[in-house]
Amino acid sequence: MGSGPAPRRASAAAVTATALLTAALVGCSSGAPSAATSPGAPASPATAPPAEPPAEPSAEPEPVPPQQLCTRLITHWAGVILDAGEGQDAVGLDYQSMGLSGGQNEILRAVLADARTEQAANGPAAARELTAREAERRCAERYRSGAPTGGPWQ
Repeated sequence: MGSGPAPRRASAAAVTATALLTAALVGCSSGAPSAATSPGAPASPATAPPAEPPAEPSAEPEPVPPQQLCTRLITHWAGVILDAGEGQDAVGLDYQSMGLSGGQNEILRAVLADARTEQAANGPAAARELTAREAERRCAERYRSGAPTGGPWQ
């Protein structure tokens, strides 16, 4: 008469595992003294009261300026792609899957071209330095007036 599949029944192993986990959790939180503690022993760090209450988290995180976000994205993805090896599709993601706009993708491609040349000539560390420097410079240029124009996808 019901509509839909019949309810599944729990297996004996699942019931046993759940019972054991519950018993372990209850035993850990019961506060009963264990054989390892004696009445005169100082409290362990796990049971000692905290010295100060934890700091309250700030209400809202600080916004990241667009040029700084761009620099972080370009530096990250350039490093991932350089580490993945040769090939345009080394990581198997398109620019939108990487969270980049069309303009940021152009910056990434230009930075990667320069970084690959630098890596071949002077090694991976030099390529990383160039990537960070060029990403910062190109992103600052792109966002010099706040945000690029031409549409939200730019």
